[in-house]
Amino acid sequence: MVKQLIQEDKTLYLCEACGAAYPEKEWAEKCQAWCEAHGGTCNIEIIAHSVPVEKAGEQG
Repeated sequence: MVKQLIQEDKTLYLCEACGAAYPEKEWAEKCQAWCEAHGGTCNIEIIAHSVPVEKAGEQG
């Protein structure tokens, strides 16, 4: 299950395994599945869709 984050007027989705944030829930789910299946490593093709995140305002 990915974590939802409200940042300003945007909703982002976080991979709970590595903390990467994505504007689309689909990419966060793919990232989390990869991380869990591959011992917490990141896939460069998936992580390329991530966006920077400010830690203030985290919801969960």
